[in-house]
Amino acid sequence: MIVESRFRPAPGLSNPHLQTVWASVLRRAPRVALRRERLELPDGDFLDLDGTRDPDHGPIVLLMHGLEGSSASPYAAGMLASLQHRGWRGVVVHARGCSGEPNRLPRGYHAGDTADIDWVFEHLRQREPGTPMAAIGYSLGGSVLLNWLAGAEPTPPLAAAVAVSVPFDLDVSAQRLGTGFSRLYQRHLLQRLYRSLERKHRRMKHPLAAGIRHRPATFRAFDDAYTGPLHGFDGVDDYYRRASCRPKLNRIRTATLIIQAQDDPFLDRSALPTDMELSPATTLELARRGGHVGFVSGSFWRPRYWLEERVPEYLADLLGHATP
Repeated sequence: MIVESRFRPAPGLSNPHLQTVWASVLRRAPRVALRRERLELPDGDFLDLDGTRDPDHGPIVLLMHGLEGSSASPYAAGMLASLQHRGWRGVVVHARGCSGEPNRLPRGYHAGDTADIDWVFEHLRQREPGTPMAAIGYSLGGSVLLNWLAGAEPTPPLAAAVAVSVPFDLDVSAQRLGTGFSRLYQRHLLQRLYRSLERKHRRMKHPLAAGIRHRPATFRAFDDAYTGPLHGFDGVDDYYRRASCRPKLNRIRTATLIIQAQDDPFLDRSALPTDMELSPATTLELARRGGHVGFVSGSFWRPRYWLEERVPEYLADLLGHATP
């Protein structure tokens, strides 16, 4: 089902780039006390989870960050504070190498990488079998979440899931980030990726370090030289085809809300799924404005971060906890 969003941008902040940059760069994110837990993985690598210290019981909401994000990302910190206010426990699941320390193995993470979230979910479910759980994924983390929900057998017993600003079609997203003003986002994110990889390559002999020595200038070139071959794909086209979540949305059986802005500078409108592509359990909430993980409402002087109101509102009934 596709529905129109109630989101309205703050006056003066209707431009998609202002929405995107304000929420990700200009915002002062709240400080939330976090407790780190390291999970050792069967392949010898590790994952770091950052969870709120208070409360110490209640529903658990997993957060999957975007490309090169972390628990320090403003959208993650803001959502953690909002979840904590409702008496829920927020847990940021860091992708490999994104917690401030390079991971141990040459491999990293990608948009279709669902095994790690499956491992985290099973770990938490076995530790707290009666605790209600939900999940939120942002951008690339939203792609991972939707891929996981679509491919999980049997259906994971999540109460609900929310995905925000999802790159439904990775090929279309890569093309969009190579045009116009969006090229600035591409350059910024690639610079962050290269800094992370340089730290990693100083610590290990990496089989693909030479392949990115000259720093491919586009996501398509980077994914062809690095992401695809590193994770077992036959080049960039195979990676984009197999890891894109759009063709799999009709398989999702968990109650899922997807929040998307039509002016998202990371994705062309042609990549938005149609009603026929969504499962009965999935609702696509489309906003005319909002940018990429932006959704700044209120006013210029007193901005409100609408996602931190809308997402918990959706989860509240499904998690069985009334709004305070």
